[in-house]
Amino acid sequence: MIHTNDLHSHLEEAAQIATFVKQMRRELEPERLLLIDCGDFLDRARPETEGTGGAVNRALLELLRYDAVTLGNNEGITCTREHLEGMYAGAPFPVVCANLNWTGSGSPPPWMIPALIVEKKGIKIGLLGLTAAFNDYYRLLGWEAQDPIEAAARWVPELRRQADAVVVLSHLGLWMDERLAAEVEGIDAILGAHTHHLLETPLTIGRTTVCAAGKFGRYVGVVDIRKDGLNGRIRVEGRCVPTDDIPADADAEALIRKYGADARSVMNRVIAELDSPLPSDPSRETPLGTLLAAALRKTTGAEIGLTNAGQLLRGLKAGSVTKGDIHSICPSPINPCLIMLKGALLRQALEESLLPDFIDLQFQGFGFRGKVLGTLCLDGVEVYADDTKPPYERVQQVLVGGEPLDDEREYAVGTLDMFTFGIGYKGLSEGRVLRYFLPEFIRDILADALNDPEAVADARRPRWHRSGRR
Repeated sequence: MIHTNDLHSHLEEAAQIATFVKQMRRELEPERLLLIDCGDFLDRARPETEGTGGAVNRALLELLRYDAVTLGNNEGITCTREHLEGMYAGAPFPVVCANLNWTGSGSPPPWMIPALIVEKKGIKIGLLGLTAAFNDYYRLLGWEAQDPIEAAARWVPELRRQADAVVVLSHLGLWMDERLAAEVEGIDAILGAHTHHLLETPLTIGRTTVCAAGKFGRYVGVVDIRKDGLNGRIRVEGRCVPTDDIPADADAEALIRKYGADARSVMNRVIAELDSPLPSDPSRETPLGTLLAAALRKTTGAEIGLTNAGQLLRGLKAGSVTKGDIHSICPSPINPCLIMLKGALLRQALEESLLPDFIDLQFQGFGFRGKVLGTLCLDGVEVYADDTKPPYERVQQVLVGGEPLDDEREYAVGTLDMFTFGIGYKGLSEGRVLRYFLPEFIRDILADALNDPEAVADARRPRWHRSGRR
């Protein structure tokens, strides 16, 4: 069994995996090979994926002849139901996930099944798919996500009665895989994903072997499942193969080029015209960052709009702005969010945004596809700061709607969902979430704001008033 996970539209690595898979198909008879993906095969930060609606990713899955795939959060909560229907309806591979159903019907869509039994070399293998239950998001997209442990406890005994081995395609993360192995009896192997963990030597928890192949296609997982001829027991052995020295498959490269050309025709569509440039800089307040903060405030109906300047990888030149331009400067599949935040926590976040430890913070994940966190860009608030003061004493005055900030009052803040996951400014992570806004990404509301001349002009007005800055 070959398994992949968390490719995140790293198409070049997918082409290398294609070479490996084709080689294995030449070496092994068909009855000895299963090809599985455990989710996040696509990522809308990749232009070819965005521009083709994921068609390039489906084409690669077909080219490699996957036997089964499950949904990761990048499929499930960055795509609408209609989008997923277009990607998976009629696919030659089954989409397997047992803990997602459509709201109302309580049933999965026609293109998805909870579990699957396949027979290879006389061994019946039950495949069960599970994905992380981000219900705050899924409900807004018309799904109900069930607890994956409960779903496994319901399905594993059923599969156990019909199959010699039970394998879980898990997009739950390592700690949940460990819990699944410990709490649900009868699982022979868990093929993991989501937390990008690499298990070059699989974990053994009870009778369950836990495997995972890292991220971005840098490794491919290989699992051998054998049945003892004497006692009928199943033995599982796993390993990971690095792909860095594997040459790319010519057929996969040709496919990527074809869909790349299709994507460019879509991404070259003009969506706005600018009379003058809108610069951006992660280390300071700039008009483009302020425009995004204002768009967040407007979209969420909040008193205050906040974004980190590092969301924007560069500014925009004067003239025509294309869909591809917006995607390239703001590739992160991040959604707007409305939170309630105490004044004292807002003040803390403002102080943090003046410190190099936060401005220069590098990280990936939780939707963020930028490079550094950057400072805060604002709307609906005026901040007066003295950079000569010690850290956490630099913010001298904060005005919200012209009134002094009340440390004890809660304020409605339109911001980014990633801050609610504890990423970035600590002051923002303690906000009380009122609503996530789906399916729109922050780049969608930024594109709309570029077509509002008054908003663009107002974004050039500073919200930060800093003295003593070096």
